[in-house]
Amino acid sequence: MAVAPPTSRLGSYHAVVASSADAARLVLKTHDLAFADRPRTAAGEHAAYGYLGIVHTPYGAYWRMARRLCGTELFSQRRVDSYEYIRKQELRALVCGLLECRGRAVAVRQHLADATLRNVLRMSVGEKWSGCYGSAEGEEFRRTLDEAFAVTGAVSNVGEWVPWLGWLDVQGCVRRMKQLSKVYDRFLERILDEHDEERRKVAMATGAGHGEAAAARDLVDVLLQLAEAEGETVGKSSTEARLTRDGVKAFVQDIIAGGTESSAVTMEWAMSELLRRPDAAAAATDELDRVVGRSRWVEESDLARLPYIDAVVKETMRLHPVGPLLVPHMAREDTLVAGYDVPAGARVLVNVWAIARDPASWPDRPDEFRPERFAGSAVDVRGQHFELLPFGAGRRICPAYGLAMKVIGAGLANLLQGFAWRLPEGVSPEDLSMEELVGLSTRRKVPLVAVPEPRLPAHLYTAMT
Repeated sequence: MAVAPPTSRLGSYHAVVASSADAARLVLKTHDLAFADRPRTAAGEHAAYGYLGIVHTPYGAYWRMARRLCGTELFSQRRVDSYEYIRKQELRALVCGLLECRGRAVAVRQHLADATLRNVLRMSVGEKWSGCYGSAEGEEFRRTLDEAFAVTGAVSNVGEWVPWLGWLDVQGCVRRMKQLSKVYDRFLERILDEHDEERRKVAMATGAGHGEAAAARDLVDVLLQLAEAEGETVGKSSTEARLTRDGVKAFVQDIIAGGTESSAVTMEWAMSELLRRPDAAAAATDELDRVVGRSRWVEESDLARLPYIDAVVKETMRLHPVGPLLVPHMAREDTLVAGYDVPAGARVLVNVWAIARDPASWPDRPDEFRPERFAGSAVDVRGQHFELLPFGAGRRICPAYGLAMKVIGAGLANLLQGFAWRLPEGVSPEDLSMEELVGLSTRRKVPLVAVPEPRLPAHLYTAMT
């Protein structure tokens, strides 16, 4: 069982590293509650308004409230389905953008990143702030986000592992994070103010109460309504966890950060692997032609009947997890794990990159891209199969994994149905670099460049414009 002894240290802290499916099961299921806490981080302190978001929040009453809101309000099936029209529109925009580049080499990541960012911004903060249609405010907001991604990371800040170096901020991470947080906060305040004003206008026009005046247009509306409802709850103890205005901003920040880069990076890796294996790409397009046909565009409702597309997504997530490590956990109490004493406060890391290449879990050429390995397999990404953990597992599983699978599955299906892809002239599949660049996400070190050629009847593309 691959568990690094807790006597090992990372910086100043005891650390446990789970590098096998069995070890991950112990950490994320058997001892899930004992390891459900999070260590203190600069990102949680400065970017999440003092741990008021979802990702970095310590285990306790506030986190339980946050998890409940994610499950019942923000990422419920009803809520996710209500924004399907946005996802469809952004897929159409993605296809139209690629159509304009037909026959030419394109930077695939840029098209995917634009589409996924617009998608999550429209769902979370509204169209004006998505950068769509030339909004100056939206474009500035997006530039701030890009820089925030560059300085935020789970284990990159030395001061979080060697506390006595923290005050020096030798990498400048904390200083830059504080600066960006101020800029980001100004944007979020403007967004919340505009939403509040719109809700007041609707309330005055309809004579309804402020909190019940209108249906939520986006997740900011949902969160503001929840915060208002909690503030008006009669008899609520001052010690109970409640959603505040800063909490709304922290939630929005976590949603945007978690829903953009990861989806685009996964789709870029999937396209890279398929370009290296033309037979797998052909199997995927054959399935699309057989199940969906060429007379209409593939939709989210088709995904359940596209097992090979699903296998491509899973295999991509196995070989190229968005992060090589899950966000660090922390032991809440002294715990005995696999014969080791893990002290309270120890950092607990799950090495999903190593688990995904462990021959004990993946005996058939684990370093190769083979979607066929999932044929007839029950292994999924919902945290029940510890050999495949792109979203984590247990109490700390990513609450938006269902939405992410829709975005990635439908996005990849549209790319493959709508276009025949090839590498630029002079580049063979064997020449395509697959080197990784590890940061907040595990990107390709060299962005993928490929040539799209339309493969469906012309009228289907015309109908999108």
